[in-house]
Amino acid sequence: MLPEALSSYGRQALDDDDVAAVVAALRGPYLTGGPLAGEFEAALKAMTNARNAVACGNCTQALHLAARALGVTAEQSVIVPSITFMATANAPHSLGADIVFSDVDPESGLMTPENLEEAINRAPSKPSAVFPVHFTGQVVDIKGIHDVARRHGMKIIEDAAHAVGTTYRVDGKDFNVGDCAYSDAVTFSFHPVKHITTMEGGAVTTNDDAMGLEIARLRAHGIMREPEGFQNKAMAYDADGVLNPWYHEMQDYGYNYRLTDVQAALGVSQLKKLPAFIVRRAAIKRRYDELLAPYAPAVKLLRNTPNCNPAWHIYPVLIDFAAVGKGRARVMAELKEAGIGTQVHYIPVHKQPYYDAKYGPLTLPGAKSYYERTLTLPIHALMEEDHVPLVVEKLVEVLDL
Repeated sequence: MLPEALSSYGRQALDDDDVAAVVAALRGPYLTGGPLAGEFEAALKAMTNARNAVACGNCTQALHLAARALGVTAEQSVIVPSITFMATANAPHSLGADIVFSDVDPESGLMTPENLEEAINRAPSKPSAVFPVHFTGQVVDIKGIHDVARRHGMKIIEDAAHAVGTTYRVDGKDFNVGDCAYSDAVTFSFHPVKHITTMEGGAVTTNDDAMGLEIARLRAHGIMREPEGFQNKAMAYDADGVLNPWYHEMQDYGYNYRLTDVQAALGVSQLKKLPAFIVRRAAIKRRYDELLAPYAPAVKLLRNTPNCNPAWHIYPVLIDFAAVGKGRARVMAELKEAGIGTQVHYIPVHKQPYYDAKYGPLTLPGAKSYYERTLTLPIHALMEEDHVPLVVEKLVEVLDL
Protein backbone atom coordinates (compact mmCIF):
# COMPACT_ATOMS: atom_id res chain seq x y z
CA MET A 1 0.00 0.00 0.00
CA LEU A 2 1.33 3.43 -0.95
CA PRO A 3 1.85 6.14 1.70
CA GLU A 4 -1.38 7.90 2.73
CA ALA A 5 0.20 11.25 1.83
CA LEU A 6 -0.21 10.35 -1.86
CA SER A 7 -3.98 9.91 -1.64
CA SER A 8 -4.59 13.60 -2.49
CA TYR A 9 -2.94 15.93 -4.98
CA GLY A 10 -2.60 18.56 -2.22
CA ARG A 11 -3.30 19.02 1.47
CA GLN A 12 -2.48 21.17 4.48
CA ALA A 13 0.64 20.60 6.57
CA LEU A 14 -0.07 21.42 10.22
CA ASP A 15 2.11 20.85 13.29
CA ASP A 16 1.88 21.37 17.05
CA ASP A 17 2.83 25.05 16.72
CA ASP A 18 -0.16 25.63 14.46
CA VAL A 19 -2.51 23.82 16.82
CA ALA A 20 -1.15 25.77 19.79
CA ALA A 21 -1.66 29.07 17.95
CA VAL A 22 -5.29 28.21 17.20
CA VAL A 23 -5.95 27.03 20.77
CA ALA A 24 -4.45 30.26 22.15
CA ALA A 25 -6.75 32.28 19.90
CA LEU A 26 -9.76 30.24 20.98
CA ARG A 27 -8.90 30.91 24.62
CA GLY A 28 -8.18 34.58 24.01
CA PRO A 29 -10.59 37.50 24.41
CA TYR A 30 -11.38 37.83 20.69
CA LEU A 31 -12.57 35.20 18.25
CA THR A 32 -13.05 37.82 15.57
CA GLY A 33 -12.47 41.56 15.29
CA GLY A 34 -9.35 41.41 17.46
CA PRO A 35 -5.68 42.12 16.74
CA LEU A 36 -4.62 38.87 15.07
CA ALA A 37 -5.97 39.69 11.62
CA GLY A 38 -3.84 42.84 11.70
CA GLU A 39 -0.82 40.79 12.76
CA PHE A 40 -1.38 38.45 9.84
CA GLU A 41 -1.70 41.39 7.46
CA ALA A 42 1.57 42.85 8.76
CA ALA A 43 3.27 39.51 8.10
CA LEU A 44 1.86 39.47 4.56
CA LYS A 45 3.18 42.96 3.91
CA ALA A 46 6.61 41.89 5.12
CA MET A 47 6.55 38.81 2.88
CA THR A 48 5.43 40.62 -0.27
CA ASN A 49 6.93 44.10 0.26
CA ALA A 50 3.52 45.61 -0.50
CA ARG A 51 2.40 48.84 1.19
CA ASN A 52 -1.03 47.45 2.12
CA ALA A 53 -2.46 44.00 2.82
CA VAL A 54 -6.10 43.28 3.64
CA ALA A 55 -7.07 39.77 4.78
CA CYS A 56 -10.52 38.35 4.07
CA GLY A 57 -12.51 35.13 4.11
CA ASN A 58 -11.28 33.55 0.85
CA CYS A 59 -9.69 34.40 -2.49
CA THR A 60 -13.05 34.86 -4.21
CA GLN A 61 -13.77 37.64 -1.73
CA ALA A 62 -10.29 39.05 -2.36
CA LEU A 63 -10.94 39.17 -6.11
CA HIS A 64 -14.37 40.71 -5.51
CA LEU A 65 -12.98 43.39 -3.17
CA ALA A 66 -10.14 44.28 -5.53
CA ALA A 67 -12.46 44.51 -8.52
CA ARG A 68 -14.98 46.63 -6.60
CA ALA A 69 -12.27 48.97 -5.27
CA LEU A 70 -10.91 49.43 -8.80
CA GLY A 71 -14.36 50.46 -9.99
CA VAL A 72 -15.30 47.43 -12.10
CA THR A 73 -18.98 47.88 -12.97
CA ALA A 74 -21.76 46.58 -15.22
CA GLU A 75 -20.77 49.03 -17.93
CA GLN A 76 -17.40 47.34 -18.41
CA SER A 77 -15.75 44.18 -19.66
CA VAL A 78 -12.70 42.47 -18.18
CA ILE A 79 -10.30 39.84 -19.50
CA VAL A 80 -9.71 36.54 -17.70
CA PRO A 81 -7.70 33.52 -18.90
CA SER A 82 -9.87 30.47 -19.49
CA ILE A 83 -7.47 28.14 -17.64
CA THR A 84 -8.18 29.14 -14.06
CA PHE A 85 -10.61 28.40 -11.27
CA MET A 86 -13.98 29.93 -12.10
CA ALA A 87 -13.77 32.43 -9.21
CA THR A 88 -11.39 34.56 -11.28
CA ALA A 89 -14.24 35.23 -13.68
CA ASN A 90 -17.13 35.04 -11.21
CA ALA A 91 -15.82 37.81 -8.93
CA PRO A 92 -15.83 40.65 -11.51
CA HIS A 93 -18.89 39.17 -13.21
CA SER A 94 -20.79 39.44 -9.91
CA LEU A 95 -20.31 43.21 -10.23
CA GLY A 96 -22.01 43.08 -13.61
CA ALA A 97 -18.91 43.11 -15.81
CA ASP A 98 -18.85 41.08 -19.00
CA ILE A 99 -16.08 38.47 -19.16
CA VAL A 100 -13.84 38.19 -22.20
CA PHE A 101 -11.94 34.92 -22.00
CA SER A 102 -8.32 34.86 -23.08
CA ASP A 103 -6.45 31.89 -24.51
CA VAL A 104 -3.28 30.52 -22.88
CA ASP A 105 0.02 28.95 -23.82
CA PRO A 106 -0.87 25.26 -24.38
CA GLU A 107 2.44 24.12 -22.88
CA SER A 108 2.24 26.07 -19.62
CA GLY A 109 -1.41 27.04 -19.11
CA LEU A 110 -0.35 30.68 -18.65
CA MET A 111 -1.81 33.73 -20.35
CA THR A 112 0.74 35.50 -22.58
CA PRO A 113 0.90 39.14 -23.70
CA GLU A 114 -0.07 37.92 -27.17
CA ASN A 115 -3.12 36.15 -25.73
CA LEU A 116 -4.09 39.37 -23.96
CA GLU A 117 -3.71 41.44 -27.13
CA GLU A 118 -5.88 38.98 -29.06
CA ALA A 119 -8.58 39.05 -26.37
CA ILE A 120 -8.59 42.87 -26.36
CA ASN A 121 -9.06 42.91 -30.13
CA ARG A 122 -11.92 40.42 -29.79
CA ALA A 123 -13.70 42.21 -26.94
CA PRO A 124 -17.06 43.79 -27.88
CA SER A 125 -16.15 46.90 -25.87
CA LYS A 126 -12.92 48.33 -24.51
CA PRO A 127 -11.92 46.19 -21.49
CA SER A 128 -11.27 48.03 -18.25
CA ALA A 129 -9.17 45.38 -16.49
CA VAL A 130 -7.27 42.13 -16.87
CA PHE A 131 -6.92 39.35 -14.27
CA PRO A 132 -3.71 37.44 -15.15
CA VAL A 133 -3.36 34.14 -13.27
CA HIS A 134 -0.03 32.85 -11.93
CA PHE A 135 -1.00 29.27 -12.71
CA THR A 136 0.72 26.38 -10.83
CA GLY A 137 2.90 28.92 -8.99
CA GLN A 138 4.67 30.19 -12.10
CA VAL A 139 4.31 33.87 -12.94
CA VAL A 140 2.93 35.02 -16.23
CA ASP A 141 5.07 37.42 -18.25
CA ILE A 142 3.75 40.11 -15.94
CA LYS A 143 5.82 42.94 -17.39
CA GLY A 144 4.67 42.05 -20.89
CA ILE A 145 1.05 41.86 -19.77
CA HIS A 146 1.49 45.12 -17.84
CA ASP A 147 2.81 46.88 -20.94
CA VAL A 148 -0.08 45.67 -23.12
CA ALA A 149 -2.70 46.47 -20.48
CA ARG A 150 -1.41 49.96 -19.74
CA ARG A 151 -1.18 50.76 -23.43
CA HIS A 152 -4.92 50.06 -23.58
CA GLY A 153 -5.68 51.95 -20.37
CA MET A 154 -6.52 48.82 -18.38
CA LYS A 155 -6.20 48.05 -14.67
CA ILE A 156 -4.40 44.87 -13.57
CA ILE A 157 -5.40 42.50 -10.75
CA GLU A 158 -3.06 39.52 -10.40
CA ASP A 159 -4.71 36.28 -9.29
CA ALA A 160 -1.88 34.77 -7.23
CA ALA A 161 -3.94 32.05 -5.53
CA HIS A 162 -1.31 29.57 -6.75
CA ALA A 163 1.74 31.72 -6.09
CA VAL A 164 2.13 32.59 -2.40
CA GLY A 165 5.88 33.05 -1.99
CA THR A 166 6.84 33.02 -5.67
CA THR A 167 9.63 35.37 -6.74
CA TYR A 168 10.73 36.43 -10.21
CA ARG A 169 13.21 38.68 -12.02
CA VAL A 170 12.61 41.41 -14.59
CA ASP A 171 15.44 43.37 -16.22
CA GLY A 172 17.90 42.14 -13.61
CA LYS A 173 15.74 43.13 -10.64
CA ASP A 174 14.09 40.71 -8.20
CA PHE A 175 10.40 40.96 -7.30
CA ASN A 176 7.97 39.18 -4.99
CA VAL A 177 4.55 38.12 -6.19
CA GLY A 178 2.30 40.44 -4.21
CA ASP A 179 4.51 43.52 -4.32
CA CYS A 180 2.29 45.02 -7.08
CA ALA A 181 5.32 46.15 -9.08
CA TYR A 182 3.37 45.57 -12.31
CA SER A 183 -0.25 45.69 -11.16
CA ASP A 184 -2.82 47.59 -9.15
CA ALA A 185 -3.55 44.71 -6.77
CA VAL A 186 -2.68 41.07 -6.11
CA THR A 187 -5.01 38.47 -4.58
CA PHE A 188 -4.05 35.36 -2.59
CA SER A 189 -5.70 32.17 -1.34
CA PHE A 190 -5.08 30.32 1.91
CA HIS A 191 -7.28 27.32 1.21
CA PRO A 192 -5.99 24.05 2.75
CA VAL A 193 -4.49 22.78 -0.52
CA LYS A 194 -2.46 25.96 -1.01
CA HIS A 195 1.06 26.61 0.31
CA ILE A 196 -0.20 27.86 3.68
CA THR A 197 -3.68 27.77 5.13
CA THR A 198 -6.01 29.75 7.36
CA MET A 199 -8.63 27.01 6.90
CA GLU A 200 -10.39 29.28 4.41
CA GLY A 201 -8.91 32.69 3.72
CA GLY A 202 -7.65 35.22 1.25
CA ALA A 203 -5.96 38.59 0.99
CA VAL A 204 -5.44 41.57 -1.28
CA THR A 205 -2.18 43.51 -1.50
CA THR A 206 -1.84 46.93 -3.11
CA ASN A 207 0.55 49.85 -3.10
CA ASP A 208 -2.30 52.34 -3.47
CA ASP A 209 -3.06 53.57 0.06
CA ALA A 210 -6.50 54.87 -0.86
CA MET A 211 -7.37 51.57 -2.49
CA GLY A 212 -6.13 49.66 0.56
CA LEU A 213 -8.34 51.75 2.83
CA GLU A 214 -11.31 51.29 0.51
CA ILE A 215 -10.83 47.50 0.43
CA ALA A 216 -10.63 47.40 4.24
CA ARG A 217 -13.90 49.36 4.48
CA LEU A 218 -15.67 47.23 1.89
CA ARG A 219 -14.58 44.13 3.81
CA ALA A 220 -16.45 45.39 6.91
CA HIS A 221 -19.86 46.49 5.58
CA GLY A 222 -18.48 49.68 4.02
CA ILE A 223 -18.27 51.30 7.44
CA MET A 224 -16.28 54.50 7.98
CA ARG A 225 -14.84 54.84 11.50
CA GLU A 226 -12.34 57.64 10.91
CA PRO A 227 -13.78 60.92 12.32
CA GLU A 228 -12.10 63.04 9.66
CA GLY A 229 -14.18 61.23 7.04
CA PHE A 230 -17.58 61.57 8.71
CA GLN A 231 -20.28 63.27 6.65
CA ASN A 232 -23.01 63.71 9.27
CA LYS A 233 -21.19 65.87 11.82
CA ALA A 234 -24.39 66.57 13.78
CA MET A 235 -24.76 62.90 14.63
CA ALA A 236 -21.03 62.26 15.01
CA TYR A 237 -20.54 64.83 17.82
CA ASP A 238 -22.59 65.79 20.88
CA ALA A 239 -23.71 69.33 21.75
CA ASP A 240 -20.32 70.09 23.29
CA GLY A 241 -18.44 68.99 20.16
CA VAL A 242 -17.24 65.71 21.74
CA LEU A 243 -17.06 62.71 19.41
CA ASN A 244 -19.72 60.11 20.15
CA PRO A 245 -17.65 56.96 20.81
CA TRP A 246 -20.19 54.59 19.25
CA TYR A 247 -20.61 56.55 16.05
CA HIS A 248 -19.79 55.18 12.60
CA GLU A 249 -21.10 55.73 9.08
CA MET A 250 -21.92 53.43 6.19
CA GLN A 251 -21.20 55.73 3.28
CA ASP A 252 -21.34 52.94 0.69
CA TYR A 253 -22.57 49.36 0.87
CA GLY A 254 -20.03 46.68 1.72
CA TYR A 255 -19.75 43.10 2.90
CA ASN A 256 -18.91 40.95 5.89
CA TYR A 257 -15.71 39.50 4.43
CA ARG A 258 -13.57 39.56 7.57
CA LEU A 259 -11.02 36.92 8.55
CA THR A 260 -11.52 35.66 12.11
CA ASP A 261 -8.80 35.90 14.74
CA VAL A 262 -8.69 32.11 14.96
CA GLN A 263 -7.99 31.83 11.24
CA ALA A 264 -5.46 34.65 11.42
CA ALA A 265 -3.64 32.92 14.28
CA LEU A 266 -3.19 29.87 12.08
CA GLY A 267 -2.05 32.09 9.20
CA VAL A 268 0.61 33.81 11.29
CA SER A 269 1.95 30.42 12.38
CA GLN A 270 1.84 28.99 8.87
CA LEU A 271 3.62 31.96 7.28
CA LYS A 272 6.67 31.21 9.41
CA LYS A 273 6.88 27.82 7.72
CA LEU A 274 6.32 29.05 4.16
CA PRO A 275 10.03 29.13 3.17
CA ALA A 276 10.47 25.51 4.25
CA PHE A 277 7.26 24.49 2.47
CA ILE A 278 8.48 26.12 -0.75
CA VAL A 279 11.82 24.32 -0.55
CA ARG A 280 10.06 20.97 -0.02
CA ARG A 281 7.71 21.50 -2.96
CA ALA A 282 10.60 22.56 -5.22
CA ALA A 283 12.54 19.41 -4.35
CA ILE A 284 9.52 17.24 -5.15
CA LYS A 285 9.01 19.06 -8.44
CA ARG A 286 12.65 18.56 -9.45
CA ARG A 287 12.42 14.83 -8.66
CA TYR A 288 9.27 14.48 -10.77
CA ASP A 289 10.97 16.32 -13.66
CA GLU A 290 13.99 14.03 -13.48
CA LEU A 291 12.01 10.81 -13.39
CA LEU A 292 9.35 11.76 -15.95
CA ALA A 293 11.66 13.29 -18.58
CA PRO A 294 12.43 9.93 -20.27
CA TYR A 295 8.75 9.33 -20.99
CA ALA A 296 8.25 12.27 -23.36
CA PRO A 297 6.39 12.80 -25.61
CA ALA A 298 3.74 10.52 -24.09
CA VAL A 299 4.16 12.45 -20.83
CA LYS A 300 5.42 16.01 -21.18
CA LEU A 301 6.51 18.42 -18.50
CA LEU A 302 5.05 21.91 -18.35
CA ARG A 303 7.02 24.67 -19.98
CA ASN A 304 8.93 26.52 -17.26
CA THR A 305 8.77 30.30 -17.02
CA PRO A 306 12.23 31.87 -17.31
CA ASN A 307 13.53 34.09 -14.50
CA CYS A 308 11.02 32.69 -12.05
CA ASN A 309 11.46 30.90 -8.72
CA PRO A 310 8.00 29.37 -8.31
CA ALA A 311 6.33 28.35 -5.09
CA TRP A 312 4.83 25.25 -6.72
CA HIS A 313 1.18 24.83 -5.82
CA ILE A 314 0.32 21.97 -8.18
CA TYR A 315 2.25 19.64 -10.46
CA PRO A 316 0.38 19.05 -13.73
CA VAL A 317 1.84 16.99 -16.58
CA LEU A 318 0.65 16.82 -20.16
CA ILE A 319 -0.28 13.31 -21.28
CA ASP A 320 -1.06 12.19 -24.83
CA PHE A 321 -4.00 10.03 -23.78
CA ALA A 322 -4.83 9.09 -27.38
CA ALA A 323 -1.29 7.85 -27.98
CA VAL A 324 -1.24 5.73 -24.82
CA GLY A 325 -4.66 4.34 -25.66
CA LYS A 326 -6.31 5.07 -22.34
CA GLY A 327 -8.69 7.86 -21.36
CA ARG A 328 -7.96 10.29 -18.54
CA ALA A 329 -10.90 9.16 -16.40
CA ARG A 330 -9.66 5.57 -16.49
CA VAL A 331 -6.11 6.64 -15.70
CA MET A 332 -7.32 8.63 -12.71
CA ALA A 333 -9.48 5.74 -11.51
CA GLU A 334 -6.60 3.25 -11.69
CA LEU A 335 -4.28 5.65 -9.88
CA LYS A 336 -6.91 6.23 -7.20
CA GLU A 337 -7.33 2.48 -6.75
CA ALA A 338 -3.57 2.30 -6.15
CA GLY A 339 -3.79 5.06 -3.53
CA ILE A 340 -2.72 8.06 -5.63
CA GLY A 341 -5.01 11.09 -5.79
CA THR A 342 -4.98 13.19 -8.94
CA GLN A 343 -7.03 16.10 -10.27
CA VAL A 344 -7.60 18.20 -13.40
CA HIS A 345 -6.72 21.91 -13.28
CA TYR A 346 -8.85 23.19 -14.95
CA ILE A 347 -11.90 22.75 -17.14
CA PRO A 348 -11.69 25.87 -19.37
CA VAL A 349 -14.05 28.37 -17.76
CA HIS A 350 -15.45 29.50 -21.11
CA LYS A 351 -16.79 25.95 -21.55
CA GLN A 352 -18.77 26.05 -18.30
CA PRO A 353 -22.47 25.96 -19.26
CA TYR A 354 -23.26 29.33 -17.68
CA TYR A 355 -20.60 31.24 -19.63
CA ASP A 356 -21.07 29.17 -22.79
CA ALA A 357 -24.78 30.02 -22.80
CA LYS A 358 -24.15 33.68 -21.99
CA TYR A 359 -21.41 34.42 -24.50
CA GLY A 360 -21.81 31.66 -27.07
CA PRO A 361 -19.30 29.19 -28.50
CA LEU A 362 -15.69 30.33 -28.28
CA THR A 363 -12.62 28.66 -29.76
CA LEU A 364 -9.48 28.96 -27.66
CA PRO A 365 -7.04 26.42 -29.11
CA GLY A 366 -4.36 26.83 -26.44
CA ALA A 367 -6.81 26.26 -23.59
CA LYS A 368 -8.37 23.31 -25.45
CA SER A 369 -5.00 21.66 -26.04
CA TYR A 370 -3.88 22.21 -22.46
CA TYR A 371 -7.11 20.88 -20.95
CA GLU A 372 -7.24 17.76 -23.10
CA ARG A 373 -3.79 16.64 -21.90
CA THR A 374 -3.46 17.84 -18.31
CA LEU A 375 -3.34 15.72 -15.17
CA THR A 376 -2.23 16.97 -11.75
CA LEU A 377 -0.04 14.66 -9.66
CA PRO A 378 0.42 14.93 -5.87
CA ILE A 379 2.68 17.66 -4.51
CA HIS A 380 2.52 19.10 -1.01
CA ALA A 381 4.61 19.67 2.09
CA LEU A 382 3.68 16.35 3.70
CA MET A 383 5.26 14.42 0.82
CA GLU A 384 8.83 13.16 0.88
CA GLU A 385 11.14 13.07 -2.14
CA ASP A 386 11.15 9.29 -1.79
CA HIS A 387 7.40 9.30 -2.50
CA VAL A 388 7.92 10.65 -6.02
CA PRO A 389 9.35 7.44 -7.55
CA LEU A 390 6.32 5.58 -6.22
CA VAL A 391 3.96 7.92 -8.06
CA VAL A 392 5.99 7.84 -11.27
CA GLU A 393 6.32 4.04 -11.21
CA LYS A 394 2.56 3.61 -10.84
CA LEU A 395 1.78 6.26 -13.48
CA VAL A 396 4.11 4.56 -15.98
CA GLU A 397 2.50 1.21 -15.17
CA VAL A 398 -1.04 2.57 -15.65
CA LEU A 399 -0.05 4.26 -18.94
CA ASP A 400 1.78 1.08 -20.05
CA LEU A 401 4.86 3.04 -21.12
